[in-house]
Parts: sequence; structure tokens; C-alpha cells
Amino acid sequence: MGYCKAPCVFLLCLFISFCLPRQLLADEVDKNLTAQLFIDASEQSSRPIPQTLFGIFFEEINHAGAGGLWAELVSNRGFEAGGANIPSNIDPWSIIGDESSIIVSTDRSSCFERNKVALKMEVLCNSEGTHICPSGGVGIYNPGFWGMNIEQGKSYKIVFYVRSTGAIDISVSFTSSDGLQTLSSTNIKASASDVSNWTKMEVLLEAKETNHNSRLQLTTSKNGVVWFDQVSAMPLDTYKGHGFRNELAEMLADIKPRFIRFPGGCFVEGEWLRNAFRWKASVGPWEERPGHFGDVWMYWTDDGLGYFEFLQLAEDLGALPIWVFNNGISHNDQVDTSSVLPFVQEALDGIEFARGDASSTWGAVRAAMGHPEPFDLKYVAIGNEDCGKKNYRGNYLKFYDAIKRTYPDIKIITNCDGSSLPLDHPTDLYDFHVYTSANNLFSMSHKFDRTTRQGPKAFVSEYAVTGKDAGTGSLLAALAEAAFLIGLEKNSDVVHMASYAPLFVNSNDRRWNPDAIVFNSFQVYGTPSYWVQRFFTESSGATLLNATLQKDSSNSLVASAITWKNSEDGQTYIRIKVVNFGSNSVNLQISVDGLDPNSVKLSGSTRTTLTSANLMDENSFKEPKKVAPNQTLLEDAQEMSALLRPHSFTSFDLLKESVNLRITEDDSSLVSSI
Repeated sequence: MGYCKAPCVFLLCLFISFCLPRQLLADEVDKNLTAQLFIDASEQSSRPIPQTLFGIFFEEINHAGAGGLWAELVSNRGFEAGGANIPSNIDPWSIIGDESSIIVSTDRSSCFERNKVALKMEVLCNSEGTHICPSGGVGIYNPGFWGMNIEQGKSYKIVFYVRSTGAIDISVSFTSSDGLQTLSSTNIKASASDVSNWTKMEVLLEAKETNHNSRLQLTTSKNGVVWFDQVSAMPLDTYKGHGFRNELAEMLADIKPRFIRFPGGCFVEGEWLRNAFRWKASVGPWEERPGHFGDVWMYWTDDGLGYFEFLQLAEDLGALPIWVFNNGISHNDQVDTSSVLPFVQEALDGIEFARGDASSTWGAVRAAMGHPEPFDLKYVAIGNEDCGKKNYRGNYLKFYDAIKRTYPDIKIITNCDGSSLPLDHPTDLYDFHVYTSANNLFSMSHKFDRTTRQGPKAFVSEYAVTGKDAGTGSLLAALAEAAFLIGLEKNSDVVHMASYAPLFVNSNDRRWNPDAIVFNSFQVYGTPSYWVQRFFTESSGATLLNATLQKDSSNSLVASAITWKNSEDGQTYIRIKVVNFGSNSVNLQISVDGLDPNSVKLSGSTRTTLTSANLMDENSFKEPKKVAPNQTLLEDAQEMSALLRPHSFTSFDLLKESVNLRITEDDSSLVSSI
């Protein structure tokens, strides 16, 4: 690597090599479109990117939490999913044994006031006498959420509440889905006096074998009447010990999110207010949480993943929590502004739960849950997609005034879009959602170019390519999203936050396509849209450089440049990101002005590319990385330019070195050509 003075200009010519045969590159140069990217790396033309720019949005949709991120294995653990009236449906619980041996029903005898339904099991057979129980006994089993993943050598904590009219001898087991293979089992025996009242039982089961489609069984061969309630099975090994499924939480951690917006989404609103998520019902001991039916996405949640757990997840990920709460409006009913004050107080109580001193009313509840120190709650969103509804503005102002009066430092987010027209109410940030085709989203890379720089900032809290362009997660969708994110990055003086939606989908319950992360009971993969987000992990808090494209007839390129510091090795890099949305290769020459040529070092510099053979290629459990980034080292130094493949997203990380040169007045213009 060298430089030459000609005059007052330093030239650094690097060839950014690509994993194609050298002859093929040479043959294709004349056939390709050409473009130039000019980057001004001078301090006066750069600006800092907000620390909060890229994060994640979690909604309880697609069984993202229940049967997903929350590691609870038992579905309908409190027998409440069938409703408060009895008799009730106990699905997915099922009975082991026929009617001559066992009768199972529900009643309202639970010791928990907010969830009174319990399961009653009348055992008619015995281990001896005239009516012998079948081999293995009779009882109930739970298949979890489309099968429990039980792995050899791992331990699982089983908790349940039991009472009986007599002594009990209960077998607690993990078995295969047909009950024929026993993975782990133990027996619980107790005298009649020990279980005459509701009693909590805890056991640890260590799996002797692996089965990805297992079930939990509670069986007995002893006649009598036994009641069960609040049956839980949790792996001991969870993310940071806080109950989150390891591999799913690690996928989130790898994005390095600076915030997490939760718990919705439409999940916050509900089709009807009576079914909206209510934070107070989701805190405290898990056994006492009533759970609720989410009538937008049409499934029951026990709310083990509640308000406290979301705050804990944000802390575990090193992300700021953004709490979205109901403002008295659902999809089908609304609270009049004159009657909304109880909802306002509920929001204030929720903020106190997160931020209040451990001696405060709701801070004490948080402390009792094991977190005496306050959480770092700095952002709240008043409702979700409610702008334009009859009572939204009036309700919003009630919330806004009360929160700012009590917590003036909290940043408030309105549902109303302020990107085109001024808002008619005060706010710190405005919400912007977009779900559209690939071509439309690609063109929206310039959406915020002309947005006013004055007033509240934008929070693009939900974006994605949807419809036929997306499938269940295509390369085409990901490329359009990459271009859109580059546009947000370049407009980060007005866009302060952005997150993809939805985040998770259990492959057994696709309520929405596409999604960033797909999983089942034991497998997980990221869609191409997930991998695009990985390209932006270093953008938040980085320095944006002025990057300008000059193109021939093609309008298929979008590009940006940042400098960022690697916290692991302390090195500083220039990251150049380019989307080629077109069907032709592009020969790209990159020139960096204001950078000493000796400060770029090929050793340690890399090129990362996301592309595939077909635009509609997707990942799957069979091919989890069919469309995934490929990273190569930059090695060659020649007077050639970078060749961008058709339909590709490319990132160059160029390692900078500190160079102490004496620069005279005539040497003030420094140019690097890459």
C-alpha cells in the first residue's frame, strides 16, 4: 500500500476482491453498469448517529412469547384458557385412561383468587383389588406448544399445586408424544394430611434421552380424588437465568438492539378492551396471574411473559425499554375522554412499577419480584395505530399532561405521523409504520429526505415488505428493507429509532408473514430480513459520513458510510454499505475525501455480501443459511473497482490506523480511491 503526491492529492488504489474467478471479473467489467461513490470523511461534514437508532419490536403474535421466547413448556398451565365458567375446555391437556378408570373435570376450587379454575381428577381404579389401573396408571398429559423439546442431560423444574381427599402417589414424567418412551420420571408421595389443602410441589427432572416432541404426564394408580392447578415445566438453563429461551434470546442479542418496544402492537389494543393486555394482571407471582385471551391474534397467554419480564429482557439485552400501553382504545370500542382518567392512572402506576423507589407502592411490587433497583424506562408510547380514532387526541393529551407533570424526562411517542404535516399536539417522537411491496419500500429510502428537521423526531417502529414479494421471508424483501434502512441511517438526524416487525413466528402458528426469526420447539433460523438487521448492528452511536452516488442509467443503488469503533478490539472502521437492487452487476468505484490514505489498512478489512441465486430464495429449517451473509477478507491491491453482484447487499469494513503525518497547507486535500 502506498500513496503519491500529485500535487496536494493522495491516491490510495485498492481492489476490493470478490469471490469470483479473476478472469470472470475481468471479462465482465465492460458489460457492467458503472457508478461512483464519493465519501467525505472530514470531521466537518460528518455527524453522530443517535445511540438509539436500531432496535427491536416484540409483539405477542405468532406465539412469539407463549411457546416461544418465554421458556415455559406447559400450555394452559392454570386450566384458565377455557374460560371462567365451568365445566370448561382443558385443551391442550388430554386424559390418559378411559371413563371406567378416570373422570376429569374442572371446578372453581383453586386457592388463587384471580384464577379460580382447577382440574379435578377422579381416579376409579387402583393398584390392587377388583379394578386394577392400566399399566403406567391413569392421569393427564400436556404436549406443550406443539411438542416439548426435552434434551438429554438437561434439567427441568416442575412445579404444580395439588390437593386430595386422601394420600397421593403421583408419577411426574416426560415422555414421547405417544407416551411409550420415558425420558425422565419421578414419584411424589404424600399423606392425606399433607395434601388436604392446596400444596406446592417442586421436582427436578433430568432427561436421560432427547425427544423434540415430548409431553409432560401426571399419572397415578391410586384411587381417590386429586385436584391440580398451576402446572409449570421450565428448563433450568435459560438466558441469563431469567426464563427466556436461550437460542431465541441470543438471536436478539446478536442484533445488538439499542431498544425493545413491547408488548405490541395490536396485542396492546385488543379487538375489545376487555381482552387488551393489562400490565397489572401480568406482574407478581406467576401462579397468581390470571392470563388472558388475545382476541386479535386469537390465542390464550398465561402472561408468564409479563411487564416485569419485558423490562428484564431489555436490561439483559442492554437495550432501552419502550413501553406501549393502552390508551382506552381498542379496535372496536373506546373510552370517552371524560372517563379516561383511570386508564391514565394505570399508566402512571406502570411507570412507577418500572422506575419507582422500592418503598413506593408499585416499586415495592417490583422489588418483591427480585429487582429492587429501578429499570431504565425513558420512553413510552400512548397507544398503537390509534391516530384518527374519535377519542385518540383527547385521550392522548390527558396521558401526555399527566406523564410530563410527574415524569418530565420521559419521552412520549404519539401514534400520529408527523413526517409530512405538522402535528396538532405535543410529542417527543411520532410513530411511523410501513408495510408495502419491495419496489415501494426501496423507493422509500428517500422518504425522510425532505422531512422537516424541526420538532419531534420519527420512530419507525414497524416496517417490512409484505405480500407476494415477501413470501415467508425472501431475499427480495430483505434487499428493499436494506435500502430503506440505509435511508433511515442517512436521515438519522430526524429518524431516531427504527425496528422491524414482526420479530418472531412459531412455524406452527403463522398469523403473519414474513417475520424476522422462525422457530419451532427445537430449531430456529433467521430470515434474510433478520440478516439485513445484522448489517446495522454498529450503526447506533456511530458517525455518519457524507456519501454521494453518481450513477449512469441505473437507479438501483443505495449507499451509506459510517465510522464505528469495535468495542472488542478497540479498532476503528469505515463501514460502507451498498444495496444493488437491480438485475445487472455494477462496477463501483469508491472515493474517500478527507482521509489520509495510509490510515486504511487491508489487513483486518472485510467484505460481507448478502445475495442468492434467486430473488425469492428463503431460508428454512432444512437450509437455515441459504440466504445469509458471506464474509471475505480484502487482500488484493490493484487499480480496479468493486464489482457488486445483481440483487445484493454488500458491506465493506475498512480498518483505520492512526497515522501521524505532518500536513502542510498544500496537503489539506486528502483523497482515497478504493
